[in-house]
Amino acid sequence: MVKIAVLDDYQRVARDCADWSSLPDDAKVSFFHDHLAEEGAVAERLRDFEIVGIMRERTPFTRSLIERLPKLRLLVTTGVLNASIDVAAAQDQGVTVCGTPAPGHATAELAFGLILALARNLVFEAGAMKSGGWQTTVGRDLHGATLGIIGLGRLGGRIAAMAQAADMRVIAWSQNLTAERAAECGVQAVTKEALLSEADFITIHLKLSARTRNVIDAEALALMKPSAYLVNTSRGPIVNEDALVAALEERRIAGAAIDVYDHEPVAPDHRLRRLDNLLATPHIGYVTRETYQVFYGGVVEAISAFLRGEPVRVIRPPD
Repeated sequence: MVKIAVLDDYQRVARDCADWSSLPDDAKVSFFHDHLAEEGAVAERLRDFEIVGIMRERTPFTRSLIERLPKLRLLVTTGVLNASIDVAAAQDQGVTVCGTPAPGHATAELAFGLILALARNLVFEAGAMKSGGWQTTVGRDLHGATLGIIGLGRLGGRIAAMAQAADMRVIAWSQNLTAERAAECGVQAVTKEALLSEADFITIHLKLSARTRNVIDAEALALMKPSAYLVNTSRGPIVNEDALVAALEERRIAGAAIDVYDHEPVAPDHRLRRLDNLLATPHIGYVTRETYQVFYGGVVEAISAFLRGEPVRVIRPPD
């Protein structure tokens, strides 16, 4: 019997999002719906499993964890990359790491939805309506406003198109942005300082790395207009949490919307939950039924291919 674990199935939907019955008859799949934060607990849970499927970075697979799982043969992550997996350690232990296709558009859709929600105070007004209130705030137009996009890759390009459809002025910056890419997306490439000081809304679409960690810090936030909003649907540590909390508490920016955090799941008493000018969502950028069907379908495909001796979408350590 091949024992397969599927971790962090928070919404209990993994079973229905793919055809697990297509796996060999001797494959037994166990779905886990809770999250274990302590490495020892994860190691104990997985000690008898040969194959593990994980959803994005919900459970990190560090070298120390991988070395505590001698039976592990295959680790399948949803998506094409996963920074929370020590792929070199997996290779050292003889563990194959595979990925799945990743649509990506869902996160861009959420980011633009958050921009609109901030502009029109949607969450606050909906809450006031349920409490008996009526028109308690004044929103602002997206039409004619300036959107600053930090990171003009696949997702940033999608956001640019959405913003242009809303008649926004779009500017962009990243360490790697070229004039050719900006022209391709029909946006204006600017310096980081110009983007921060000119944008009415700033949305982040970068991969987390040593270079992008804390790219939005206290100094960057100080350049933003008091009427501006910040949106982060990429990775929590790209924005310095202490600096963001201070800027929001002191009302130095109009507000923010974030879907990603330094540590997830976020603790029930986390300070970010108490800020009235922060729209916080629980890392749902990629959480749509259609994306889950692609992700979990890709997990089943990767497991089947591995058991046939023909692994697909193998992730190898960086050079």
